[in-house]
Amino acid sequence: MVPDDEGGGLMRADLLSDAVEGLDEALAAVDGFDGALVDGLLRPRPAQAAGLAGLADAVAGSPLAGRVAEAAEKTAAGAAGEDHFVALAAARTALLGSVHDALAARVEEAVGRPRAAGADDAADAEGSVAGVEVEPAANLLVAARSWLCDLARAGWRGIDHELVAGAAPVVSAMLPEPGLRRLAALLDGFAAELAASCPGASLERVPVRRWADLWSRAVLLTLPGAVSAPALAEVTGRLLPLGVDVQEHATAVQAQVHAVFEPADGGAARLVRASVSAPKPDTVVGAGLWQLLRPRMSLLAAVSEGRAVELDAMPVTAEGDLVWDDARARSGEPAEVFTTARVALPTAVAAAVAPLDRHPVRIAVPVLVEGYGVADGEDGVAFDIAGRRLAVDVDRVPAAGPLTPEAIASSGACVGLLRWDAGEFLLQPLAVERTVRKKNVAVHAGAWAGGTTDKAGVRAEKAATDAVTVLRERAGKLLRK
Repeated sequence: MVPDDEGGGLMRADLLSDAVEGLDEALAAVDGFDGALVDGLLRPRPAQAAGLAGLADAVAGSPLAGRVAEAAEKTAAGAAGEDHFVALAAARTALLGSVHDALAARVEEAVGRPRAAGADDAADAEGSVAGVEVEPAANLLVAARSWLCDLARAGWRGIDHELVAGAAPVVSAMLPEPGLRRLAALLDGFAAELAASCPGASLERVPVRRWADLWSRAVLLTLPGAVSAPALAEVTGRLLPLGVDVQEHATAVQAQVHAVFEPADGGAARLVRASVSAPKPDTVVGAGLWQLLRPRMSLLAAVSEGRAVELDAMPVTAEGDLVWDDARARSGEPAEVFTTARVALPTAVAAAVAPLDRHPVRIAVPVLVEGYGVADGEDGVAFDIAGRRLAVDVDRVPAAGPLTPEAIASSGACVGLLRWDAGEFLLQPLAVERTVRKKNVAVHAGAWAGGTTDKAGVRAEKAATDAVTVLRERAGKLLRK
């Protein structure tokens, strides 16, 4: 969708709507196992046993075949041990990893942007930071795995407050250990979701895929070495922001900046990300989120101002995640997002994906689309690209910026993240170009990240400031008491 005379080749939109061979079968096997977890694996019924057998059949041609077949048989008989649950979690993760790889290959073919040669080897090079091995406490991993296996036996319909509360002491013991904080955060959030849904027997709707995702990932992270910190390298050069993806939870918020990095040594440009997170009260929403994030990352100001950032020995993982340090960054020259997308993005090399992160939900590929028509109907907003429909995920556009569904619907160019959800590719807009009074005007989701003079943004900031001030006053009074 980027014309050749504007810096890149055409993106094959037709490939995004064509079926991917084997995809439905792999997802069906995952769904069968996920359904078995709903009622628990303590005394599986015939339908659950069929789901377990389907999972084993799906990996029959892999190195996991023997262990998973045994695990499925033992679990169907109600005699599964922890090793069997680990094998089942590994099989499920491997299947979703194969789905991720098939979809990623389709995206690479469609956009013509391959990963770096040897990226998979780099992704596997985990386990140390600056040569220091990270060895988490083995007993805590065993305790976490025991709790997760109890969950699997009870099933989502069988959870109660006593069972869910079993995670609390494990999480508390893990948090002081730097190498275990990733798993601790996952267990803490998972337990909070389960606690809010207790008792499971009264649930009208169970988030089957989500809870199975969290469970299987947590189980594998309890294996020795799985929670080791990734190896880091240092990069120097110019960072060209493409946009900001805001991910919000009731008690936390994260802003993830997607960008193109151009090395100072003239090497190939690459796609990178930089993230900043902060805890938040559930009353701080909209533009107020930026007040929590700004003090932690100068990059947000550069995004608002439309500037590049000069990096000096900034740490980066093999997956392309910058470990942001404000002391190693300084504001650079103006860098317009759509110019970056047209000139630098087509040749930027995608980073590796670590084995445990290979999941369809993790797909978020920056792309530029132009020359489309817009259809706004009962199915939501969609772009018509050479007769092919590409759904637009307007629900992911943050309220903390000026980008609106109306602006998207009147646009002629869009920089966004290509994602996959519910069986189809979706585009999450990060910025759009629209014509206003015969001039092209860019509207960015992260335009208010570093502050704004926009009237709507100023009003939203003031309201958020008042809310934060009140909360701080109340917190101060409580502390004094």
